[in-house]
Amino acid sequence: MEIGVKIRNIRQQSLLSQQDFAQILGVSFCTVNRWETGKTKPAYRALKTLNEFCRANNIEFNVIKELMEENK
Repeated sequence: MEIGVKIRNIRQQSLLSQQDFAQILGVSFCTVNRWETGKTKPAYRALKTLNEFCRANNIEFNVIKELMEENK
């Protein structure tokens, strides 16, 4: 599964709009949209914040592992 799809699933599980999700993560709406459409990938700092969000909300987060495997 693509990283963008996983991020969209995390957001939808939390019942958040892209705007609300972006605000929680400290990024712009456009950034979340680009992640979800696969145009860009989250930077390390955003991944760290996303991981913290998932832990706080008991959502499985394995995006970092997948990114590392893609870059091999």
